[in-house]
This record gives sequence, structure tokens and C-alpha cells, in this order.
Amino acid sequence: MLSPEPQPLRPLDPAEEALVRALAQVTITLPRMVDADMVRDVGLRLSEYTLLRLLSEAPQRRMRMSELAEECNITLSGMTRLVSRLENQGFVQRVQCAEDLRGWNAVLTDDGLARVQQAWPAHLASVRRHVLDNLVGHDLMQLAAGIRRIARDS
Repeated sequence: MLSPEPQPLRPLDPAEEALVRALAQVTITLPRMVDADMVRDVGLRLSEYTLLRLLSEAPQRRMRMSELAEECNITLSGMTRLVSRLENQGFVQRVQCAEDLRGWNAVLTDDGLARVQQAWPAHLASVRRHVLDNLVGHDLMQLAAGIRRIARDS
């Protein structure tokens, strides 16, 4: 079967160019802004909050370290450092995986659950201020669907 002829590249129109540039900018600035709010308001980095939130939502409040690293978009060694920091604070424990003794799970402690619950209002306020307040009047479900399609393609 013959491959279809490649389509010639079409330059971005002004609206497309503006969107692509805005998306690139927001992927850099939004995490920084929310992180700064979280540190200022509750003394917790966004990466720490994200890890604690993911564990709070996981079955039995536990996840494999490799799955956490993937969900947080960081390396396994970066996840190990992050979990160690939270483990030293009593928010997380590391336990060997029962089904695979080579792997490790991160488990949210009761103190960790209390910490993520305490930090949640600050995270919510930051996300509302930096994201949702700027999208009033837009179809959020349609926007979310488009962003998920972008994420799936990467």
C-alpha cells in the first residue's frame, strides 16, 4: 500500500501562534506561581503536595515509587529524594512491594493525610486565582478535553 502524499506544512495563523506560545508560557509559569503560593501559605512545595495528594487518592494510600515518579513527571531518583524528605517529616513511609520484593511503595501516613488536608485550601485558592478566575465564560469541559488530547499525544 502506498503512503499518502505528505501534506505541505502550513504556517501558524496569528490565533494558532498565540495559543501555542501561551501554552508554552503557562506550562512554565503556572507551576512556579502555585508553588510560590503553597510555600508562602502552608510551607509545602507543590511537588510535595502533589505527591501527598496522589497517595491520598490511591488505594490503601500507597503507590509504587516508579508510578509516583511517572505521575509527578520526575525521575525515579528525584522521586526517591522527594519521598525521603517527606519520610523524614513523618508524612510518608517506604515499604517493600509484597508482589515484587525488588520494588518499593510509598505509603501515606496519618500525619501525611492530615498535612495534605491542611494544605488543600491553599492549593485550591491558588488554582482558582491563577487558572479558573482567568477562564470564566469558557467551556471548561471542552478546554479540558483538548488539553487531555494534547497530553495523550506527547
